[in-house]
Amino acid sequence: MSSLIKPLLNRITMGNYAKSEPTHYLQVALPTPLRRVFDYLPPKSGIDFLRPGIRLKVPFGPRKLIGILIAITAKTDIPLANLKRVEQVLDEQPIIPKDILELCRWVAHYYHYSLGETLGTATPTALRQGRPVAQQTRKLWRLTYPNAEAPSHIARNAKLQLAAWQLLKQHLKGLHEPMLKSLGVSNQTLSALEKKGEAECIYENLPTLHTMPQSILHEAPLTLNPEQAHVVQQILQTAQQFQVFLLQGITGSGKTEVYLQLIEQTLKAGRQALVLIPEIGLTPQTLHRFEQRFAVPIAVIHSGLNDNERYLAWQKAVDYRVGIIIGTRSAVFTPLAKPGLIIIDEEHDASYKQQDSLRYSARDIAIYRARQANIPIVLGSATPSLESVHNAQTHRYRHLHLSQRAGQAKPPSIELLNIRGETLQAGLSPALQQKITQHLEKGQQVLIFINRRGYAPTLLCHECGWVADCPDCDAHLTIHRQPPHLHCHHCDYQQSIPVRCGHCNTASLFPVGAGTERIEDFLLSQFDPIPIIRIDRDSTRGKTRLQELFSDIHQGKPAILVGTQMLAKGHHFPKVTLVAILDADSGLFSTDFRGLERLGQLVTQVAGRAGRGKLAGEVIIQTHHPESPVLNRLVTEGYEVFAKTLLAEREKLSLPPYSYLGLFRVECKNQEEGERLLLQLRELISQFLQYNNLNGPLGVTLLGPLPAPMEKRQSWYRWQLLISSPSRQPLHTAITFAIHQLEGGTQAMIKLARKVRWSVDIDPQDMM
Repeated sequence: MSSLIKPLLNRITMGNYAKSEPTHYLQVALPTPLRRVFDYLPPKSGIDFLRPGIRLKVPFGPRKLIGILIAITAKTDIPLANLKRVEQVLDEQPIIPKDILELCRWVAHYYHYSLGETLGTATPTALRQGRPVAQQTRKLWRLTYPNAEAPSHIARNAKLQLAAWQLLKQHLKGLHEPMLKSLGVSNQTLSALEKKGEAECIYENLPTLHTMPQSILHEAPLTLNPEQAHVVQQILQTAQQFQVFLLQGITGSGKTEVYLQLIEQTLKAGRQALVLIPEIGLTPQTLHRFEQRFAVPIAVIHSGLNDNERYLAWQKAVDYRVGIIIGTRSAVFTPLAKPGLIIIDEEHDASYKQQDSLRYSARDIAIYRARQANIPIVLGSATPSLESVHNAQTHRYRHLHLSQRAGQAKPPSIELLNIRGETLQAGLSPALQQKITQHLEKGQQVLIFINRRGYAPTLLCHECGWVADCPDCDAHLTIHRQPPHLHCHHCDYQQSIPVRCGHCNTASLFPVGAGTERIEDFLLSQFDPIPIIRIDRDSTRGKTRLQELFSDIHQGKPAILVGTQMLAKGHHFPKVTLVAILDADSGLFSTDFRGLERLGQLVTQVAGRAGRGKLAGEVIIQTHHPESPVLNRLVTEGYEVFAKTLLAEREKLSLPPYSYLGLFRVECKNQEEGERLLLQLRELISQFLQYNNLNGPLGVTLLGPLPAPMEKRQSWYRWQLLISSPSRQPLHTAITFAIHQLEGGTQAMIKLARKVRWSVDIDPQDMM
């Protein structure tokens, strides 16, 4: 036989010609920063039971990663020899529902982020780690022989077992493990009963809203005033279709009651409601209000929960075991079995924008979800964002108003208090101190607002002017007294308070300015024995501390509340009749173009804490600029006129919402590398725009590179390149091109990009 023919016959015998290339390939999203999906060969068991949304364990270099199956395709651009095979299929059914998978694809595309890491943001940690999906059953313990008068196999001295047997005898239908545990019956005791044949463990399906009692309410809803009733009617008319409603209601106008009655109708229609709130601090009072009203199960999702708690809440929403989901920003990704309504409370709040990793806006994602599900979404605020006001003016949103306070409450009076030339004590003028005394003497409460933690913002040498600065940031160190130390609130650097100046070695060191701690100390000395309740991030550490402080406030006794933004949002303090804002001027000179908008929102929100009960409210704003047209317009004409004025200015300057922004941020240890990278990137983008006729005032404009307002943070130098356009498509086209250059351009560009940390922020809310 020919030496040439023999190898050929051997290959035929081995079946090589019978083999063919795979007919299907799996596209898998992996938790890596790479903005792409990865192709894999199917597992040896085939593809018959594979569905997009299931988890797969796959090899990735030297590691094993858990990814999400995105699609099954018939083609791949990867050479067959380079493809690896899926090692393990972790799920029988998709853990990521189809709508959430689609949502994450849109989010990754819009925010120019890795799909794998986007899915990681949307998925509980337990599932990302490969843990099995929780079984939709629970253990039920019952007697093996329910008709027995006494146990046959339990010794008289086995008192715990006898007690457990008697307990089960009283509940012949059985008791669940959590209930037994709460009654003092351990798993060890139950196992002993099971071994002796006296008790048995069965599994029953967890109840869904289909099998739960039909009663929805614990208590009857309040009677709506004509404005509230009109709003509810308008929203319910579109309950079966997508529509964005901007509900602008002054503080105390009863927006929450509107939410509750809308949710009631949603539940009666057999659907779920998702309610987003801006901060964890609002969760306890929101949950309490909802639990008082509704008899249906409610899930809570926020970053203060541990991984297991978040996963269980997530799973309950998927399984239709809860009717209402209340959560902060990340809850926007929670799958809903039967979506019916989305509510975004305080929609203007900057907390809805994630400021690192995946820089998404929960409000904007919620609007996309509502469109997906063809359901209404309500954006509620007393001080809506200028973007939302503009969308209402252009009829993209329906604008609804609540212009009067609910019940007998009246809007507070507002006064600009000129403090030029006044001697301030811990930031308080003599006139303000007198006002505080008057309100306390009437048995009322006072709220003092300053958006500054700590004792004082600066430690200054009176002799040479030296200031205690953070060694790692372009920021002063804040003085804290509880416990005494200097603290950088940007990078968490801390050190002891020096006795002598770090420059001239004198002992002339003095705190400059006032924070919440210093104001608290001063008030304690001036108004003893009136309680001083300080609420800021430092005083509310601990799971229950914030709720304990609020309980003290709601006792209604005379007290002075001192706090930061934590006191400004959504709280109802009926005994607070005086609100004092100590440092409104700082917002007048912000380097961020959104500074005035946020000043107006903050002042209005804080002022809204006054006079929410039957007692009249008063607001005093201390200022060195009482003639400021901005402050006067806000105080005399209200937020709506104030917002329209700002919008007119934004339009002249082609700023959002009349343009769209993307921000490239670079952080580097070597200051020159960040600037050099962005200079090269700007040049490439400029050439691309010119070639595609996308430059000019109607196309894409570039600003920078410039150092960030806080140039150094956590020992990293920070540079920015701002890209703007009057329309979204050219902006995203330019950003896509820029990312391609950073990740797959010239070797020199890729090498330089790898030396720094870079990110892109779409619709940036924080320019710092």
